[in-house]
Amino acid sequence: MTEPVPDTAGQVAVAVDVGGTKAAVALVDEAGGVYHHSAIPTAGGDGDSGVGLIDRVRELIAKVAAPYGLDRVTGIGISSAGPVDLTAGTVTPVNIPQLHGAPLLARLADLVPGRPTRLAGDGPATAAGEHWRGAGRGCDDLLAIVVSTGIGGGLILGGRLHGGASGNAGHVGHAPVVVDGDPCQCGGRGCPEAYASGPSMVRWARANGWTPQASADGVELAAAARAGDPVALAAFERAGRVLGAMIAGATATCDLRRAIIGGGVSQAGELLMAPLRRSLAEHAGLPFVARVEVVGALLGPRASLMGAAALIHDAGTYAVEGRVTATLVAA
Repeated sequence: MTEPVPDTAGQVAVAVDVGGTKAAVALVDEAGGVYHHSAIPTAGGDGDSGVGLIDRVRELIAKVAAPYGLDRVTGIGISSAGPVDLTAGTVTPVNIPQLHGAPLLARLADLVPGRPTRLAGDGPATAAGEHWRGAGRGCDDLLAIVVSTGIGGGLILGGRLHGGASGNAGHVGHAPVVVDGDPCQCGGRGCPEAYASGPSMVRWARANGWTPQASADGVELAAAARAGDPVALAAFERAGRVLGAMIAGATATCDLRRAIIGGGVSQAGELLMAPLRRSLAEHAGLPFVARVEVVGALLGPRASLMGAAALIHDAGTYAVEGRVTATLVAA
């Protein structure tokens, strides 16, 4: 737990971030101050269902809000791995199969009767968070990318969060960039997630001769690459090149000014960013595409949590009803 919410905090929202590894909850004030942050593993015991996971999130919300008072918060903002179904208030995360179709929005909304509960995908929430309080401040046209267990993304266009017809716009991890490429767990082929997510990189490296010594995850792969392992280096080169091509395509489509790279894999720094920038330069032929700025995220793992808070604190910018977020006000 962090320090108590100060009396000067103004309005305070509950922010919830449901990801493939963990579900996090915090209280966030209007200035972006984070209080009482806590998290639980997404995976529970054997046979943990989507409803069981939501019940554990409800318990965590009650625990986090208890020192402040759940009756005092202005609402609940929810970021969840997607895709999302904003009409039904449900999610279908590729990496959380037990949550498919579970009533996430409705089950959390009844904790704050009479106040809004809003749901968005983690990619749009990350874009909102970085635009509100991070590396996207002052930029009206950007793509935020999360490179982690999966690859997500979200768009700010014209200074507002953009969700498209279903609220899933910016889902660049599943926008194919390799024709007839590797199968992806989403059911498609050639998706960036099949090449540049942490698990995909590790699978490719192991299939090509890399032998992990400990955790067999992206952190160990990055350490091996820094030590000069040629297969580990090739895995980052391969991932960076796919991401660079993806950013070029997204920029040509949306006329972006900035691409923000976050997520656990991005912590590898230049191992990923150097091949990404080379690939972007090679694929960006048009001047308006070539001028896109690539920067690292500033909010780290809290970007989507901060975006969840932004859905409540600045709904006019980040919660365009029926397009980017789903809103429910329980009786």
